[in-house]
Amino acid sequence: MPTHMRALVIDRTGGPEELHLAELPLPAAVSDELLVRVVAAGINPIDAKTRAGSGAAPAIGGYPTVLGNDFSGIVVRAPYDTFPLQPGDAVYGMARPPRIAGSYAEYLVVSSLSVARKPVAVSHIEAAGIPLAAMTAWGMVTLAGAAPGQRMLIHAGSGGVGHFAVQFARHLGAHVTATGSTASVEFLHRLGAHEVIDYSTTRFEETLSGLDSVIDLIGNVHDATGTRSLATLRPDGLLVNAPTGSWPTMQAEAAAAGVRATGYKVAADARVLDTITALIDNGSVRVNIDSVFDLEEGAAAHRALEGGHTRGKIVLRVSDADESAA
Repeated sequence: MPTHMRALVIDRTGGPEELHLAELPLPAAVSDELLVRVVAAGINPIDAKTRAGSGAAPAIGGYPTVLGNDFSGIVVRAPYDTFPLQPGDAVYGMARPPRIAGSYAEYLVVSSLSVARKPVAVSHIEAAGIPLAAMTAWGMVTLAGAAPGQRMLIHAGSGGVGHFAVQFARHLGAHVTATGSTASVEFLHRLGAHEVIDYSTTRFEETLSGLDSVIDLIGNVHDATGTRSLATLRPDGLLVNAPTGSWPTMQAEAAAAGVRATGYKVAADARVLDTITALIDNGSVRVNIDSVFDLEEGAAAHRALEGGHTRGKIVLRVSDADESAA
């Protein structure tokens, strides 16, 4: 067992150029934590926001800091001999930086409540793109009540969270309309969207009405997408928003319009991961990997994420371990 590891760290908040490789001591697992050798790490918007000084940055206790929530890898050390996951098992899950070191490293420690067996149908690279985005999507579509007969609009349906939300909502029986760019229209149809609205040519609020729910993955950051979405809902319909920065304003606007709005923040949950694993392994849901970068290319990976218009997930290849589905 090595005593040190490679990690992608920041020494201060700022642009993507702040990400650089460093040698750090291996983290020590305690109590119910597992030590995992990371094969691949997923990149999420919260990582970039934290790096830039927002997101979870206020919780950073010191530098250097290792970012990264999503991982797929191999258990090195389990909490105890009878624990369901043992050394050699392929797992995936969510770290919670900056409270603990993140997944942009060759090893990490993770709570037993935040890790599950990796789906056998996908590689470590693919599995690393699943946890945070898929658990966010699952939480949002179930909170919105996705079910047969329900009409649901999903904004940014081709992105990391969105491409899972489209598939989960369709799997649960909802009639799904998704918004996306011209280039993503066919991709969204392949994911299972019943209808796709090209936001570059059509204002969705002029063509949709009486919806039961809206999954808003954009908010009011650029063009008041969240506020505009309220007009598409039936009376007492529900808008679920993530990221939640736009939610407080939209709550009052929703009440005035006779509809409801709430924010959603994901929490790591191994039971939800097990549900998602089953859907991946039985072919009901798939993860789309937009691009893969080596660990030392972390800055380029963050630039790609912040450039927008990704289809699915961006992933870091952390180690040269076997990446086959196992």
